[in-house]
Amino acid sequence: MNNSKIWLSSPHMGGNERNFVQEAFDTNWVAPLGPNVNGFEKDLENYLGNDSHVGALSSGTAAIHLGLILLGVQAGDVVICQSMTFSASANPILYLGATPVFVDSERETWNLCPIAMEAAIVDSIAKGKKPKAIIAVHLYGMPFKVTEIKTVADKYQIPILEDSAEALGSLYKGQKCGTFGAIGILSFNGNKIITTSGGGAIVSTNKEVKEKAIFLATQARDNAPHYQHSQIGYNYRMSNICAGIGRGQMEVLDKHVSLRRKMHDFYQELFQNVAGITVFESPNADYVSNHWLTAIVVDSDKTNGITAEQIRLVLEQENIECRPLWKPMHLQPIFEKYAYYGTQVAETLFVNGLCLPSGSNLVNEDRARIKKVFLELMQL
Repeated sequence: MNNSKIWLSSPHMGGNERNFVQEAFDTNWVAPLGPNVNGFEKDLENYLGNDSHVGALSSGTAAIHLGLILLGVQAGDVVICQSMTFSASANPILYLGATPVFVDSERETWNLCPIAMEAAIVDSIAKGKKPKAIIAVHLYGMPFKVTEIKTVADKYQIPILEDSAEALGSLYKGQKCGTFGAIGILSFNGNKIITTSGGGAIVSTNKEVKEKAIFLATQARDNAPHYQHSQIGYNYRMSNICAGIGRGQMEVLDKHVSLRRKMHDFYQELFQNVAGITVFESPNADYVSNHWLTAIVVDSDKTNGITAEQIRLVLEQENIECRPLWKPMHLQPIFEKYAYYGTQVAETLFVNGLCLPSGSNLVNEDRARIKKVFLELMQL
């Protein structure tokens, strides 16, 4: 049997990306502006709907950084942040000299717990530091509890920065993720649903927010014939080359989402009668996940002692990539000194959880190899 690498989530080209990139070369639009940038932004705006305005940037992290700036976050401010996420969700808080306050997950969506979040807000206010923003993440493409989180956020009048880096194509109650927060962000890193090789975007229903984000992303150059700068800017704009890849990827976005969801169905069927392995899935019909990554939780008490880490190592020996769930931020050396609210939901998921190969470019032979490993490991 072929033993080539099965990746967790690798780039998947659709075919037309090369044409958009070639056009950029042919017309000499290789700078961080041009027809592909404008076209990619318009494609995303049309896809997201809800009167969205999109600015294409160099990364999702850049989008979070600018989003916090546009929400008024400054040195000394407090920002609530989901603990179970990738570090890029939290790092920009420190870029600005602000203080992160981490919040546990709830068990249904693995995302920001509204109860623990409200406790963090109340405590912060009691200490004289009302949080300036809330960073809520749609983990692995699963929408967070939008209604509950927004209810708490609105109660205390704190804006939500919606981290949809993993959730392009996911929906909550029929509305596209990325459009619920005061500001939303997207990522087009190489492992995402679609890619621009690297890249991200900032999303807002306010056109002025998009325009201000682009201004800051292009070194905050004032409207003058000379180079004049009245505030700090950043080199965060997406290039016309990368945007060309994105335009080609937008043509296959829905197909990629469908293929990821089929991979999730494959794992549901594989594990449906396996004691001790639970596939992460939507709580109810309100949540439609793109299933960017399919994840499982392993209960070693029911698997004859087999742990998530043992499964990872066995798959690694077969040249199949899988990874543990995100290590919660409050357990990270760089963040462990900051406040944390909640119990041990995120910690338990991290210990017992595993992300499985989920790419939209996996084929039947890949699925057969994955299935064979699990059938032998679990002695099914």
